[in-house]
Amino acid sequence: MQSSDALERLPLKSAGPVSAAFAVIGTWDFRSAAGYVQRLPYGRNENLADVLAVLREERGTCSTKHALLRRLALEQDVEIALIVGIYEMTERNTPGVGKVLAESSLASIPEAHCYLRVGPMRVDVTREQANSVEAIHEILYEEEIAPDQIGEYKKNLHRQFLQEWKQSSDLAKAYTLEELWGIRESCIEALEHL
Repeated sequence: MQSSDALERLPLKSAGPVSAAFAVIGTWDFRSAAGYVQRLPYGRNENLADVLAVLREERGTCSTKHALLRRLALEQDVEIALIVGIYEMTERNTPGVGKVLAESSLASIPEAHCYLRVGPMRVDVTREQANSVEAIHEILYEEEIAPDQIGEYKKNLHRQFLQEWKQSSDLAKAYTLEELWGIRESCIEALEHL
């Protein structure tokens, strides 16, 4: 996956509330807007229905950050898709989750991750782009979604995938779906405390 630096410097026109919010903070092109969002810390937002929560709270998750940028792209008539992909989260590709996984005797757990797609290129403004982080090599499932699908829709899709994974993984069979979801939630909490 690429960082915000891979995006074009498309000038932002006055086109709606998201565009106006980025103008207020002094970002005048799409790459700068994505770079601003990428620099904000990782953290869950209080209200997924608040379109501008990432900017107001100065933090966001993969879902809220990318949904905000998709909304900006829609206002700007830019062809950028919002994608939810499921990958096997490990300490190598998501530093900070290793202790939680080890305590559960799991090497990995499927994680639903949002990002943008520009043509064939995947762009991620939440993952650390440092050399020490192993790239996500394989996306197990991928689907284009709308910004208003980052809540319950994404959660239900993730839980359905987790249930199917549970049936095929010998280690995961020892857990209920709720226990696996709890392990996943503990992984996310660990990321918020980095």
